[in-house]
Amino acid sequence: MKPFSRAQRVGGQIQRILSTLIRKEIKDPRLAAVIITGIKMTRDLRIARIYFTVQSAMTAAGREAAAEGLESAKGYLKRSLAAELGLRYMPDLQFFHDDSLDYGAHIDQLLESIKSDHGPDRSPSEE
Repeated sequence: MKPFSRAQRVGGQIQRILSTLIRKEIKDPRLAAVIITGIKMTRDLRIARIYFTVQSAMTAAGREAAAEGLESAKGYLKRSLAAELGLRYMPDLQFFHDDSLDYGAHIDQLLESIKSDHGPDRSPSEE
């Protein structure tokens, strides 16, 4: 049995190529801080769900601008991917903001506030 499915292998290739294209080829300032965090492919390789986050601007406006930039560059990205991948059918690209990093930062803030409220030597049960 193969350790990874074909969809996972193609998704990894798409992530690598997209990251390079966004970093080196596309000059859109809305995409300057975009990081591709993951790709989920359908089993038939027809749809690629691309998850991204914005490194510096964690505001809703920054996320919206990045999403608009990715949508406007979709045609170029799709053509460039088709030339690199050599698949029979080029998957449709769908972009989604990845909220997992924001959620992780929120959990870290909560843990730090609990730690500062109770001090390093007191546990919550001692109160």
